[in-house]
Amino acid sequence: MEKQIGFFLAWAAVLLTWTLGFASEISPGITADEALKKLLDGNQNFLASRLTIGDFSGPDTRRAVAAGQKPYAIILSCSDSRVPPEIIFNKGLGEIFVVRVAGNIPDPIVLGSIEYAAEHFGSPLILVLGHNRCGAVSAAVNARGRPHGNIGAIIEKIAPAVKKAREDARGATNADLVELAVNNNIKLVAKSLVDQSPVIRSLVGEGKLKIVGAKYDLDSGTVEIL
Repeated sequence: MEKQIGFFLAWAAVLLTWTLGFASEISPGITADEALKKLLDGNQNFLASRLTIGDFSGPDTRRAVAAGQKPYAIILSCSDSRVPPEIIFNKGLGEIFVVRVAGNIPDPIVLGSIEYAAEHFGSPLILVLGHNRCGAVSAAVNARGRPHGNIGAIIEKIAPAVKKAREDARGATNADLVELAVNNNIKLVAKSLVDQSPVIRSLVGEGKLKIVGAKYDLDSGTVEIL
């Protein structure tokens, strides 16, 4: 009997530890609008060359976040080497949950990653971040015939944004067409997150999650909300 009681107490302690650990990660404690403001404020610091990333990426921060994370924003961004979210938003360890893929387009694995952060960490904001002169979008605009291979799979995902751009701006220059397609792609991706994911759709419906589209300017360094 004593062994059974001891086993029960030990198991209860394990469950309590797990529950407390999970609870510590369930919410970053700020709203979506507050999270967006933190990102935009960080972008202003980036523009002014007031980067403080190093202050929040050292040993003390590393030890503080080693046991758990509470990212307040999920960022789905393009893989372009000139658009690293941590730098352009001036954010250190544990602040943002970043998923990067060419053309900032979601597939099941990307969606699963976003769902994980939204559901398990309680991140209140998803920012879909595109950028001007996007190579993936340019490839889709300039594609001829049916695209093949793995890069073709990316182009196919962006094709609806290109089609809409051609319909909305007949006779536009190639450069203007690319920018219109970039904007369309950001908006369509933001909408697709809700359409393709019951988890995201439910959290948005409950007011626990907000999705925002944004565009980074390679020349100025500015992030503009669409």
